Amino acid sequence: MKRTGQKLLMFDRKLGARFVAGADEAGRGSLAGPLVVAGVLLDYACLKEHKVRPLTYLNDSKQCSEEQRAELFHAVLGCAEKVVVRVIPPGDIDRNGLHRSNLAGLRAMLHALAPPAEACLVDGFRLGPSAPEHTAIVDGDTKSAAIAAASVIAKVTRDRLMRRMDALYPQYRFSSHVGYITPAHSAIVRQRGPSPIHRRSWRAQCYALAPLTADGSCPAEPGSAVGSAR
Repeated sequence: MKRTGQKLLMFDRKLGARFVAGADEAGRGSLAGPLVVAGVLLDYACLKEHKVRPLTYLNDSKQCSEEQRAELFHAVLGCAEKVVVRVIPPGDIDRNGLHRSNLAGLRAMLHALAPPAEACLVDGFRLGPSAPEHTAIVDGDTKSAAIAAASVIAKVTRDRLMRRMDALYPQYRFSSHVGYITPAHSAIVRQRGPSPIHRRSWRAQCYALAPLTADGSCPAEPGSAVGSAR
């Protein structure tokens, strides 16, 4: 496992701020389940020597195994000044739209951390004038420690929620794909129809009887982005 944490921490330290907040989400490309947004506040006056060692292997959650994410989850909780999470249920996503729900959630995370945050970072998206002053960083979860920490918190939280949903809806096998689009997940949805936690406004062709694509996944809707394990 690469010692990526030092590079990410250095990126934040170069901002010259003591308190750095990062925000990220998990579940944006999912077919079922909530969108989870997280915010992490790091106090760089305290992150020194032994206190920063647990973040040695901090990285974008997508680059980590499930076991590595679990370890980093506890490391972030132990090192961060503050951690905040919001779970946005499928019904809210259907009513308000995925992108709007995502931006609102990320804004809420930064508002919860600033102040005392002196620098606010978010992965990818500008959040508009109603958000605290912030910087949007493309692929920020591979560059900033605060954003990477938020990505880990969001991903682990969401995966745990989806595995609990597996007990309620075992026929959908949420424990294996945690709601993302896979050939097996698409086939089950075509056979049984959507569950109460499937999103109705995203990749709706998965619920129709039209043929799947060659790889067994759902055809992309016009204007939609391809789903990812995000």
